[in-house]
Amino acid sequence: MTISRTKKLVGVVAAAGLLVALAGCGSAPEATPTESESEGPVAVEGFMPCLVSDDGGFNDKSFNQSALMGMEKASDELGVEFIEVESASANDYAPNLENLVAEGCTFIVAVGFKLSADTIASATANPDIDYAIIDDIADADGDGAPDAPNIKPLQFDTVQAAYLGGYAAAAWSAEQGVNKIGTFGGIPIPPVTIFMDGFVDGAAKYNEDRGAAVETFGWDVDAQEGSFTGGFAANDTAKQTAQGILDQGVDVVLPVGGPIYQSAAAAITDASSESLLIGVDSDLAVVDPSVADLVLFSIMKRIDAAVYDATMQAATGEFDATPYVGTLENEGVGLSGFGAFESELPEGLTDELAALQEQIISGELEVTSPSSPQQ
Repeated sequence: MTISRTKKLVGVVAAAGLLVALAGCGSAPEATPTESESEGPVAVEGFMPCLVSDDGGFNDKSFNQSALMGMEKASDELGVEFIEVESASANDYAPNLENLVAEGCTFIVAVGFKLSADTIASATANPDIDYAIIDDIADADGDGAPDAPNIKPLQFDTVQAAYLGGYAAAAWSAEQGVNKIGTFGGIPIPPVTIFMDGFVDGAAKYNEDRGAAVETFGWDVDAQEGSFTGGFAANDTAKQTAQGILDQGVDVVLPVGGPIYQSAAAAITDASSESLLIGVDSDLAVVDPSVADLVLFSIMKRIDAAVYDATMQAATGEFDATPYVGTLENEGVGLSGFGAFESELPEGLTDELAALQEQIISGELEVTSPSSPQQ
């Protein structure tokens, strides 16, 4: 376990938004400066923000990295140091949290559903420290609320954006005359399966609207069963799982689980396939240029903005444990642009996606998943 004290400029990632400029996080507003606007926000004395990853690590090109970017940006604007610590396995979660407490952290962000139990234990034992957790409500007792009053859940109703993604993927595959798309995940946990639910349901919507017959592989929404690698590592198992989906003849595949996209990209390249990838969490074509020519688009969660806003709140003494849920309406989730494939899109697709988005936001079209966070 390595603790890193960091004070640096955040890297600027220019993600071209197809439907919305994902610039904010709705119910998690940026903190108001405590002094004059010209001086910028000022942290309370002794403020020390800290971040602990799950076992995917901060170079996952996905949710861990996005969380790190959000804390880097807040730290830079505040002029304070922060501590980042990576977890190599689930056995590191509790010790890493204990070490951050010992280091004097006053605000700790736990990155991911898998840290839930250890975050609850740490927050309960340290009521004077503010916590946030990504992709979980920290509700082990099942009463619908966080188990400690000092934990702020940062969740995302990703099914809404994934629904648009499934519709777009189906439209692309139909245009190519293939009519087959697929998905697979790391492990069957809500932050993963919520993508898969939206993806399959969005494709079904395309079929309904267009009288099409695009098939989906890798996930059964009704049974909540599908193809999984058993973890988030880019390894032979992940490559074999990806190949199993590609063997169905799909021309678009959605890997849900951080680095496992690398295995899907390798399977596509090794087979000299013309299949394309869909990224998750971040704009994959931007964060990993090495696969940009394979990325049709990405289904994005603005984890960076949510972490930034929560950090700024805590820094200025305005920490609010009210759960945050990112949606299409508050721009917490959305689609990236189509990059080099923009000119090859089916005619009228972007207008159709914009209309669907408005229907979802207005409630005219109900899009939900068993894994959707409570709102």
